[in-house]
Amino acid sequence: MSVRTSGQIEKGSRQFEYLVRLGDDRLVLGHRLSEWCGHAPILEEDIALANIALDLIGQATLLLGHAGKLEGEGRDADTLAYLRDAIEFRNVLLVELPKGDFAVTIVRQLFFGVFGLLQSEALQRSNDRDLAGIAAKAAKEVRYHVRHSADWVLKLGGGTDESRERTQRAVDDLWRYTGELFLADDVDRAAAAAGVGVDPSTLETTWHSHVEDVLARAGLTIPETLYMQRGGREGRHTEHLGHMLAEMQIVARSHPGASW
Repeated sequence: MSVRTSGQIEKGSRQFEYLVRLGDDRLVLGHRLSEWCGHAPILEEDIALANIALDLIGQATLLLGHAGKLEGEGRDADTLAYLRDAIEFRNVLLVELPKGDFAVTIVRQLFFGVFGLLQSEALQRSNDRDLAGIAAKAAKEVRYHVRHSADWVLKLGGGTDESRERTQRAVDDLWRYTGELFLADDVDRAAAAAGVGVDPSTLETTWHSHVEDVLARAGLTIPETLYMQRGGREGRHTEHLGHMLAEMQIVARSHPGASW
Protein backbone atom coordinates (compact mmCIF):
# COMPACT_ATOMS: atom_id res chain seq x y z
CA MET A 1 0.00 0.00 0.00
CA SER A 2 1.39 3.40 -0.94
CA VAL A 3 2.09 6.05 1.65
CA ARG A 4 0.53 9.43 1.01
CA THR A 5 2.38 12.70 0.97
CA SER A 6 1.46 15.64 3.15
CA GLY A 7 0.05 17.47 0.14
CA GLN A 8 -2.31 14.61 -0.65
CA ILE A 9 -3.70 14.63 2.88
CA GLU A 10 -4.30 18.36 2.75
CA LYS A 11 -6.41 17.90 -0.39
CA GLY A 12 -8.78 15.58 1.48
CA SER A 13 -11.94 16.65 3.24
CA ARG A 14 -11.57 19.02 6.14
CA GLN A 15 -13.59 16.67 8.32
CA PHE A 16 -11.08 13.90 7.59
CA GLU A 17 -8.17 16.13 8.58
CA TYR A 18 -10.01 17.32 11.68
CA LEU A 19 -10.48 13.73 12.84
CA VAL A 20 -6.85 12.92 12.05
CA ARG A 21 -5.76 15.79 14.28
CA LEU A 22 -7.82 14.44 17.15
CA GLY A 23 -6.48 10.94 16.62
CA ASP A 24 -2.85 11.94 16.19
CA ASP A 25 -2.77 13.94 19.43
CA ARG A 26 -3.90 10.90 21.37
CA LEU A 27 -1.87 8.32 19.46
CA VAL A 28 1.42 10.16 19.92
CA LEU A 29 0.82 11.01 23.58
CA GLY A 30 -0.31 7.45 24.27
CA HIS A 31 2.90 6.10 22.80
CA ARG A 32 4.98 8.54 24.83
CA LEU A 33 3.24 7.40 28.01
CA SER A 34 3.78 3.75 27.11
CA GLU A 35 7.53 4.40 27.34
CA TRP A 36 7.10 4.51 31.12
CA CYS A 37 5.99 0.88 31.28
CA GLY A 38 8.43 -0.83 33.64
CA HIS A 39 10.17 2.45 34.49
CA ALA A 40 7.72 4.43 36.65
CA PRO A 41 8.90 5.48 40.13
CA ILE A 42 6.46 3.19 41.95
CA LEU A 43 4.55 0.08 40.90
CA GLU A 44 1.14 1.74 41.19
CA GLU A 45 2.23 4.48 38.79
CA ASP A 46 3.62 1.94 36.37
CA ILE A 47 0.12 0.49 36.10
CA ALA A 48 -1.65 3.87 36.12
CA LEU A 49 0.44 5.35 33.30
CA ALA A 50 0.09 2.18 31.24
CA ASN A 51 -3.69 2.31 31.65
CA ILE A 52 -3.83 5.97 30.64
CA ALA A 53 -1.68 5.16 27.60
CA LEU A 54 -4.11 2.39 26.64
CA ASP A 55 -7.05 4.79 27.00
CA LEU A 56 -5.41 7.32 24.69
CA ILE A 57 -4.41 4.74 22.09
CA GLY A 58 -7.93 3.30 22.22
CA GLN A 59 -9.37 6.76 21.57
CA ALA A 60 -6.91 7.26 18.72
CA THR A 61 -7.92 3.93 17.18
CA LEU A 62 -11.59 4.95 17.12
CA LEU A 63 -10.87 8.44 15.77
CA LEU A 64 -8.46 7.33 13.05
CA GLY A 65 -10.76 4.46 12.12
CA HIS A 66 -13.65 6.90 11.73
CA ALA A 67 -11.44 9.21 9.67
CA GLY A 68 -10.48 6.34 7.38
CA LYS A 69 -14.12 5.41 6.78
CA LEU A 70 -15.00 9.00 5.89
CA GLU A 71 -12.05 9.18 3.52
CA GLY A 72 -13.33 6.08 1.73
CA GLU A 73 -9.98 4.98 0.31
CA GLY A 74 -9.48 1.79 2.28
CA ARG A 75 -7.19 3.16 4.98
CA ASP A 76 -8.00 1.93 8.47
CA ALA A 77 -6.66 3.08 11.84
CA ASP A 78 -3.57 0.87 11.60
CA THR A 79 -2.71 2.17 8.13
CA LEU A 80 -3.02 5.77 9.27
CA ALA A 81 -0.97 5.09 12.40
CA TYR A 82 1.82 3.03 10.90
CA LEU A 83 2.14 4.01 7.24
CA ARG A 84 2.36 7.78 7.38
CA ASP A 85 5.59 9.75 7.64
CA ALA A 86 6.18 12.39 10.32
CA ILE A 87 5.30 15.25 7.95
CA GLU A 88 1.82 13.75 7.56
CA PHE A 89 1.05 13.72 11.28
CA ARG A 90 -1.11 16.54 12.61
CA ASN A 91 -0.55 16.35 16.36
CA VAL A 92 0.45 19.37 18.42
CA LEU A 93 4.12 19.61 19.35
CA LEU A 94 3.41 19.25 23.07
CA VAL A 95 2.56 15.56 22.83
CA GLU A 96 5.60 14.50 20.80
CA LEU A 97 8.29 15.85 23.11
CA PRO A 98 10.40 13.21 24.91
CA LYS A 99 8.86 11.88 28.11
CA GLY A 100 11.58 13.48 30.23
CA ASP A 101 11.48 12.83 33.95
CA PHE A 102 8.36 12.03 35.95
CA ALA A 103 7.61 15.72 36.55
CA VAL A 104 7.69 16.46 32.80
CA THR A 105 5.30 13.61 32.10
CA ILE A 106 2.86 14.65 34.84
CA VAL A 107 2.84 18.34 33.89
CA ARG A 108 2.28 17.48 30.23
CA GLN A 109 -0.55 15.16 31.24
CA LEU A 110 -2.18 17.99 33.16
CA PHE A 111 -1.83 20.43 30.27
CA PHE A 112 -3.13 18.09 27.60
CA GLY A 113 -5.57 16.26 29.86
CA VAL A 114 -7.53 19.40 30.74
CA PHE A 115 -7.61 20.37 27.07
CA GLY A 116 -8.68 16.87 26.04
CA LEU A 117 -11.46 16.81 28.61
CA LEU A 118 -12.87 20.18 27.53
CA GLN A 119 -12.62 19.12 23.90
CA SER A 120 -14.31 15.76 24.50
CA GLU A 121 -17.13 17.34 26.49
CA ALA A 122 -17.78 19.79 23.66
CA LEU A 123 -17.58 17.09 20.98
CA GLN A 124 -20.37 15.13 22.65
CA ARG A 125 -22.67 17.69 21.02
CA SER A 126 -21.26 17.01 17.53
CA ASN A 127 -23.80 16.29 14.80
CA ASP A 128 -21.45 13.51 13.69
CA ARG A 129 -23.03 10.78 15.80
CA ASP A 130 -19.99 8.51 15.61
CA LEU A 131 -17.69 11.30 16.79
CA ALA A 132 -20.12 12.25 19.56
CA GLY A 133 -20.13 8.65 20.78
CA ILE A 134 -16.33 8.46 20.76
CA ALA A 135 -16.17 11.74 22.67
CA ALA A 136 -18.66 10.57 25.30
CA LYS A 137 -16.57 7.48 26.00
CA ALA A 138 -13.34 9.49 26.01
CA ALA A 139 -14.68 12.10 28.43
CA LYS A 140 -15.26 9.43 31.09
CA GLU A 141 -11.68 8.24 30.73
CA VAL A 142 -10.07 11.67 30.58
CA ARG A 143 -11.78 12.84 33.77
CA TYR A 144 -9.68 10.26 35.57
CA HIS A 145 -6.56 11.33 33.65
CA VAL A 146 -7.05 14.92 34.83
CA ARG A 147 -7.61 13.91 38.46
CA HIS A 148 -4.53 11.71 38.34
CA SER A 149 -2.22 14.38 36.94
CA ALA A 150 -3.63 17.17 39.14
CA ASP A 151 -3.13 15.06 42.28
CA TRP A 152 0.47 14.40 41.30
CA VAL A 153 1.20 18.05 40.49
CA LEU A 154 -0.02 18.94 43.98
CA LYS A 155 2.13 16.20 45.54
CA LEU A 156 5.25 17.16 43.60
CA GLY A 157 4.79 20.89 44.08
CA GLY A 158 4.25 20.45 47.80
CA GLY A 159 6.89 17.77 48.28
CA THR A 160 10.64 18.02 48.61
CA ASP A 161 12.78 20.87 47.31
CA GLU A 162 13.91 18.66 44.44
CA SER A 163 10.41 17.57 43.44
CA ARG A 164 9.21 21.18 43.50
CA GLU A 165 12.20 22.38 41.45
CA ARG A 166 11.75 19.64 38.87
CA THR A 167 8.03 20.33 38.55
CA GLN A 168 8.56 24.08 38.22
CA ARG A 169 11.19 23.42 35.56
CA ALA A 170 8.71 21.19 33.70
CA VAL A 171 6.09 23.97 33.78
CA ASP A 172 8.67 26.47 32.52
CA ASP A 173 9.80 24.21 29.68
CA LEU A 174 6.37 23.01 28.52
CA TRP A 175 4.31 26.19 28.85
CA ARG A 176 5.57 27.53 25.52
CA TYR A 177 3.92 24.56 23.78
CA THR A 178 0.45 25.11 25.23
CA GLY A 179 -0.56 27.98 22.97
CA GLU A 180 -0.76 25.67 19.95
CA LEU A 181 -3.62 23.78 21.59
CA PHE A 182 -5.91 26.77 21.02
CA LEU A 183 -4.85 27.93 17.56
CA ALA A 184 -7.79 27.67 15.18
CA ASP A 185 -7.39 27.52 11.41
CA ASP A 186 -9.70 26.87 8.46
CA VAL A 187 -9.98 23.17 9.34
CA ASP A 188 -11.12 23.89 12.89
CA ARG A 189 -13.44 26.70 11.89
CA ALA A 190 -15.05 24.64 9.13
CA ALA A 191 -15.61 21.71 11.51
CA ALA A 192 -17.14 24.02 14.10
CA ALA A 193 -19.33 25.82 11.56
CA ALA A 194 -20.65 22.48 10.30
CA GLY A 195 -21.52 21.40 13.83
CA VAL A 196 -19.01 18.56 13.64
CA GLY A 197 -16.14 19.91 15.72
CA VAL A 198 -15.23 22.59 18.22
CA ASP A 199 -13.15 25.71 17.69
CA PRO A 200 -10.22 25.16 20.11
CA SER A 201 -9.88 28.87 20.80
CA THR A 202 -13.21 28.73 22.65
CA LEU A 203 -11.66 26.36 25.21
CA GLU A 204 -8.72 28.55 26.17
CA THR A 205 -10.25 30.62 28.97
CA THR A 206 -11.66 27.60 30.80
CA TRP A 207 -8.40 25.69 30.31
CA HIS A 208 -6.38 28.51 31.86
CA SER A 209 -8.78 28.68 34.80
CA HIS A 210 -8.45 24.95 35.56
CA VAL A 211 -4.70 24.65 34.99
CA GLU A 212 -3.73 27.86 36.76
CA ASP A 213 -5.81 26.85 39.79
CA VAL A 214 -3.91 23.55 40.10
CA LEU A 215 -0.54 25.23 39.63
CA ALA A 216 -1.35 27.91 42.21
CA ARG A 217 -2.41 25.33 44.78
CA ALA A 218 0.84 23.46 44.11
CA GLY A 219 2.87 26.62 44.73
CA LEU A 220 4.07 26.75 41.12
CA THR A 221 4.32 29.83 38.92
CA ILE A 222 3.52 30.39 35.26
CA PRO A 223 6.46 31.62 33.17
CA GLU A 224 6.23 34.90 31.30
CA THR A 225 6.41 33.34 27.86
CA LEU A 226 5.63 35.68 25.00
CA TYR A 227 6.36 33.28 22.14
CA MET A 228 4.44 30.04 21.71
CA GLN A 229 5.78 27.14 19.65
CA ARG A 230 3.62 25.93 16.78
CA GLY A 231 3.73 23.91 13.57
CA GLY A 232 2.42 20.45 14.38
CA ARG A 233 -0.99 21.01 12.80
CA GLU A 234 0.77 21.84 9.51
CA GLY A 235 3.12 18.86 9.68
CA ARG A 236 6.14 20.85 10.90
CA HIS A 237 7.41 18.79 13.81
CA THR A 238 10.41 18.50 16.08
CA GLU A 239 13.00 15.84 15.35
CA HIS A 240 11.60 13.87 18.29
CA LEU A 241 8.52 12.73 16.38
CA GLY A 242 10.56 11.12 13.62
CA HIS A 243 12.62 9.15 16.13
CA MET A 244 9.47 8.04 17.95
CA LEU A 245 7.73 6.94 14.76
CA ALA A 246 10.77 4.97 13.63
CA GLU A 247 10.39 2.82 16.72
CA MET A 248 6.59 2.73 16.72
CA GLN A 249 6.22 1.83 13.04
CA ILE A 250 9.12 -0.55 12.46
CA VAL A 251 7.16 -3.82 12.66
CA ALA A 252 4.33 -2.68 10.39
CA ARG A 253 6.73 -1.23 7.84
CA SER A 254 9.03 -4.25 7.96
CA HIS A 255 6.13 -6.64 7.27
CA PRO A 256 3.62 -4.69 5.15
CA GLY A 257 0.25 -6.35 4.81
CA ALA A 258 0.96 -8.92 7.51
CA SER A 259 -1.90 -10.09 9.73
CA TRP A 260 -1.49 -11.27 13.30
